[in-house]
Amino acid sequence: MSAAPQVTRRGLRPAARAAALVLLAAVTALLVGCGGEPGATAPPPPSATPAVSAPITPAQLGTPTRVEIPAIEVDQALVPVGLLDNGAMQTPDFGLAAWYDLGPRPGAPGPAVVLAHVDSKAGPDVFYRLRELEPGDRVTVHREDGSATFAVDSLEQVDKDRLPYDRIWSDTTEPVLRLITCGGSFDRSTGSYRDNVIVYARLV
Repeated sequence: MSAAPQVTRRGLRPAARAAALVLLAAVTALLVGCGGEPGATAPPPPSATPAVSAPITPAQLGTPTRVEIPAIEVDQALVPVGLLDNGAMQTPDFGLAAWYDLGPRPGAPGPAVVLAHVDSKAGPDVFYRLRELEPGDRVTVHREDGSATFAVDSLEQVDKDRLPYDRIWSDTTEPVLRLITCGGSFDRSTGSYRDNVIVYARLV
């Protein structure tokens, strides 16, 4: 995968949507590693009018640099991640958050993804309190050329083997944001959490 999914009036094109499913499988691989060793990966198995007056492609927006979530005291640097040669997603170092740089940038049409670890052997990490977010809470992604602020719509916790691909990669051209981390109980036999916490937010 070497380019961002293309967006049309009807959402992601079929080929890009298929690539998105592969991405989410890779996201699962990342989240399995939450609480493990740094860089661990595995093969992939209110209403408001959006503040966009014309279609914007990811390439037209500046590079995301920081994510700020006041409700849970997050103000953290963002790094880009892609996919490794084996199809697993790159992981940010503990203490950092990441944005998926092969998809839409936050503020561009379509679903943008930001992810971080919930904790590690050293203690709580960037998205430790992600599950505390409530509808209306604000998430601001700062870029080199400005920022985009999103309002939380909903949050769900799901089994990591049952990621809701259609909801995460919804068929939309509106700028939306998904925040993802681990959650639920910890399975000591596998060294991973059993669930994922997913926050859905829209541009305001």
